[in-house]
Amino acid sequence: MTTPTLRTEQDTPLTSEEQLLAFFQRGIRPAEQWGIGAEIEQVVVDAKTGEAADYPRIEALLKALATNPGWEPQLENGHVIGLLGQRSSITLEPGGQIELSGHLCTNLACNYGEFVHYSAEMTREADKLGLLFLGLGTQPFTPLDEINWVPKDRYQIMGPYMTRTGSHGQRMMKQSAGLQVNLDYSNEADCMQKLRLAQALAPLLYALFANSPILEGEPTGLLSTRGQIWANTDPDRTGLFPFLFAPEASFRDYMEHALDVPMYFVVRDEKLIDLTTNRFTFRQFLKQGFGPHQATEADWNLHLSTLFTEVRLRPQIEIRSADSLPPHMALMVAGLIKGIFYDQQSLAAAWELCRPASFDELQESCRAAWTDGLQASWRSQTLQDLALACLELSRAGLERQSCQWARGLNEAIFLDGLEKIILSGQTLAEQLLQQWHGSRQEKLALLTRHCAQTGSLAPPDTIPCAYAQFNSAG
Repeated sequence: MTTPTLRTEQDTPLTSEEQLLAFFQRGIRPAEQWGIGAEIEQVVVDAKTGEAADYPRIEALLKALATNPGWEPQLENGHVIGLLGQRSSITLEPGGQIELSGHLCTNLACNYGEFVHYSAEMTREADKLGLLFLGLGTQPFTPLDEINWVPKDRYQIMGPYMTRTGSHGQRMMKQSAGLQVNLDYSNEADCMQKLRLAQALAPLLYALFANSPILEGEPTGLLSTRGQIWANTDPDRTGLFPFLFAPEASFRDYMEHALDVPMYFVVRDEKLIDLTTNRFTFRQFLKQGFGPHQATEADWNLHLSTLFTEVRLRPQIEIRSADSLPPHMALMVAGLIKGIFYDQQSLAAAWELCRPASFDELQESCRAAWTDGLQASWRSQTLQDLALACLELSRAGLERQSCQWARGLNEAIFLDGLEKIILSGQTLAEQLLQQWHGSRQEKLALLTRHCAQTGSLAPPDTIPCAYAQFNSAG
């Protein structure tokens, strides 16, 4: 996500924990300045075989896009590893998954406009190269060891380290794709309230947006395989925060947690310094340095970006539980979250609905969501019942946020289609599994229908009205 420039010198050495807390405090914004951000990952495959695209072809795609106005190539060791635009950026994940990171928009029409523009450019160039983008939570066919690493120095450090911390770390890096929503907060208490609710909603987000039932060509027995992959990546930096259960949770609690997470690296003179040999934490780095290097705010920001929990803070709130989705659904996650989190009435009601009885219950609900989707048990009901209730809270919240367009429409149009999925009780993953048979070509054709980005994004008839606001939004 393209984030605001922080009002400090990033390379100034840190001398106290209070400076780390100040980083979170500078994320505070009045409600009238809140934005909504969306980060959308997709897996890239060969359009004829369905195999993961190798890096040279993806680099050719980025180079082609860089010839269009508004994109500046980002280089590392002579390779193009991303593009920077005026309003957004395109980056590559370790296995070649491609991600659009938008800036914080004032409304969902702005987010939608960015995605439409991106989709049109990407599809046009990808077609020439025989590439296909899939809104799917896992790479569908290619075995892990046959997926090339994108040539970023950080992956040469993270990749080997992942083999020591969990069974699925490299799968997370090279075979998974998700959607992320970014939010603002008005003060410390508001931030903690939103972090707490986002964590409580993780089982619902996994269930409602489950879209990763296939890995290496075969059903995995899960609806969100991506969820299980993340759970087996690295217990130091993934999962849920126990401290959020305390009503007095604070920025300091988040800081204390992050201080004790082992570091990957720091950057000096545009080079990475590997810190993974021993469990070297940021707390140690702050107190004693590393050789001649002292901790800076830039190091703290980088370290926070390597925490992969269901929700994180850096300094925007980032909600990370949804699988990658078909293009026409990509903004539904942001719509659902904005309606609940940016309306105090819906926020409070959602917490009363979703408040877990214990940390163990929340963990178990996540595991059940990966396997059973909307039919997973939730108290005396199912996650399907919770989804219906939260959908209504979100719709009401969006209507109260007074982002009105022509013909009486508002941002609730971005929820269109969710009710159908919820009422059916059948996730996208289950829809895919029902038809997963036949030859490789038949399965690839199914994936193309299910979740491919092909041609111009074709929204429901009501959305062009929202898209018309794009030039003045954000």
